[in-house]
Amino acid sequence: MRIANDQVAVVTGGASGIGYGLAEALAARGVRLVISDVREEGLAKAKASLTAAGADVTAEVADVGDEASVRALADRTLSVYGRVDLVCNNAGVASPAAPLWEQEARTWELLIRVKVLGVVHGVRAFAPLLVERGAGHFLNTASSGGLAPLPDRTPYTTTMHAVVGLTETLDAELKRVAPTLGATVLCPGLVDTPLGQNSEALGALRLPPGTPASMRSFAASRGGILSPREVAEAALDAIEADRVHVAPGGGVAERARARVEALLSDIATG
Repeated sequence: MRIANDQVAVVTGGASGIGYGLAEALAARGVRLVISDVREEGLAKAKASLTAAGADVTAEVADVGDEASVRALADRTLSVYGRVDLVCNNAGVASPAAPLWEQEARTWELLIRVKVLGVVHGVRAFAPLLVERGAGHFLNTASSGGLAPLPDRTPYTTTMHAVVGLTETLDAELKRVAPTLGATVLCPGLVDTPLGQNSEALGALRLPPGTPASMRSFAASRGGILSPREVAEAALDAIEADRVHVAPGGGVAERARARVEALLSDIATG
């Protein structure tokens, strides 16, 4: 899909992090925006900042875990702009660090509600609009944790793997309708975002006192860190190249390759 001036993009989780980076990158290409988030104050600040930079942006509070809320977001998009070209199902949440048997049921419920059902609701609400036009694209944000095991983050890793498989299947389903439809899954490595703080605010985890406001402090030992804008640009390039997977970040490809090689080795010898 070619990203062009005057198209319309919807970005969930758009108040900060990768979502805000996507909004910035899309606005720089002349795309009109609908950004949503559950955090009303953060959403207002994001809209003000994007508007000051010259973006045409509408902000709408929405809970991606609530199907009716996402359908209202789709209705709002059509009422303001009359079309939609790109849907970025980006909203996300992290899980505490603990082995699977110590993870609480409520953590699983929240991760599945936001990350898996959030994408499902986004696709169900917007896919009919793209199919009717015969063109458009979904960008679903997962993580490098969706490409390889991530011990002690099982709820997070499980839901990210689900988003990867969902997107691969969605792309095949969309392309059966028209070759100008498609889907891409974004699986970045470490990104400089306030995901931990946002997740704590949503009750997903409890951070130790003095935890930094971003992931940057963890970068030195884990192959560096990307800015949200760098991740966004990589994602948009992948959409324009009609790629199903994009995985920016140091070491991500190597971890994915090791997982695939181990999988193939097990299958071949089983």
